[in-house]
Amino acid sequence: MPDTHLPREELRATLEARRDLGPDYEDALVDSFLEKLDREITARVRAEVATHQGHKPPKPDNSHIPVALGSLGIAIPLTAIASSNAGVVGLFMTMGSVVLINLAYALGRRRS
Repeated sequence: MPDTHLPREELRATLEARRDLGPDYEDALVDSFLEKLDREITARVRAEVATHQGHKPPKPDNSHIPVALGSLGIAIPLTAIASSNAGVVGLFMTMGSVVLINLAYALGRRRS
């Protein structure tokens, strides 16, 4: 919650000065008070904007999704072909290749 004591104290001081000085200085006192109030409002707005500028949530990087889906899409027919032609060895080689491709992509993203 913003500190409201400064404008209140300034207003009280301005009213007290108006009582002491009389109506001849009213315009100058009002202008002075409004300038101080304007500076206070400007400072509060700048402080509020500064606190909100650093809190933008980062945009998520979903560039890994096409690689993962593509490797799974290619892995299905390769698995069928490899396991029917080479048995369990072909199955493990196909799945190992898919894992290595995704691992290499993930490590490459981490470095950059």
